[in-house]
Amino acid sequence: MNLLKWSKRPAADVDATRPEVNILRGLIARATTPLLPDDYLHLINPLWSARELRGRVEDVVKETADSATVVIRTGWGFPDSYRPGQYVGIGLDVNGRWHWRSYSLTSFASNDDKTISITVKANPDGFLSTHLVDGVAPGTIIRLAAPKGDFHLPEPVPDTVLFLTAGSGITPVIAMLRSMKHREQTPDIVHVHAAPSRESVIFLDELEQLDDETPSYTLDLRLSQENGRFDVTQLDAAVPDWRERSCWACGPVEFLDEIESVYRENELSDQLHIERFAIARTDVGGEGGTVTFAKSDKSAEIDGATTLLEAGEELGIQMPFGCRMGICQTCVVPLAAGYVRDLRSGDERREGDRIQTCISTVSGECTLDL
Repeated sequence: MNLLKWSKRPAADVDATRPEVNILRGLIARATTPLLPDDYLHLINPLWSARELRGRVEDVVKETADSATVVIRTGWGFPDSYRPGQYVGIGLDVNGRWHWRSYSLTSFASNDDKTISITVKANPDGFLSTHLVDGVAPGTIIRLAAPKGDFHLPEPVPDTVLFLTAGSGITPVIAMLRSMKHREQTPDIVHVHAAPSRESVIFLDELEQLDDETPSYTLDLRLSQENGRFDVTQLDAAVPDWRERSCWACGPVEFLDEIESVYRENELSDQLHIERFAIARTDVGGEGGTVTFAKSDKSAEIDGATTLLEAGEELGIQMPFGCRMGICQTCVVPLAAGYVRDLRSGDERREGDRIQTCISTVSGECTLDL
């Protein structure tokens, strides 16, 4: 039926005694119209594309009041394997504008399944996260970026592991736990997870079941509404042998800053692996200004807290990105003119420098060849 509609559409307004005549006219029009191969592939299957990775939302499952797991069927070209703990780029068309963000994969690669999952916590200030949790419908076609990231377990898995997570920082770690269970790997794991309350703990039932059924896994829930905020400096009391364990930590910026400080003071930084969901911004203020995207012939006035990546995406410009944290270097572009400021260090960059748009904002005015 869709193919018939597609065939007739170019001649839909042409009067014909017999409807089948318009099919022929439509096919002739199609044959003389410069369409790309993707235009034809999309008619057969919207997940087939030779120029971009695509996915289809299969299901949205509520985890807590403000979080949900989004199950996505992947299309042509999506990698058959990825490392548990890595993240994936998600592009969603909302009201005619593409919005991109990166989310940790909560699934693990399996040859038997062509689906992946992300688990998203709605942020009141985050447009896309709120839409994914409360607004995206099964069947929605999305764009994908290939999995990336260095936050994953090595092979072989260390004999002793410490997971330190807080809030939605559980998401990359649950993928590791699921993968180890699937592969029947049983290292000695201590997992300290901090959250406000039991109701806010994502994957609570799964974590507690793993704690009950797996002797090598110990879950230590720290609920701030019951016992106050977890003090990272008291690791000796929580995990007496933490110095002997390889640690993977994920959570809010302040939580991770404290963990980094503790490991640095104990000269154990090489045992610590961190995944951040937000830029560790400097307190140095910035004036903001005008950013111009030369090739797109667009510009915007932004404040000193808005990144160049965010500014470009808000204008509908296809911006290269990866981690959005200043780690992966995917967003690096040359600064064509003007000045920008690094949000993490406060350092200023000038014309000719290569900059990371995900952690840079304009300082007065700047131009990018995008």
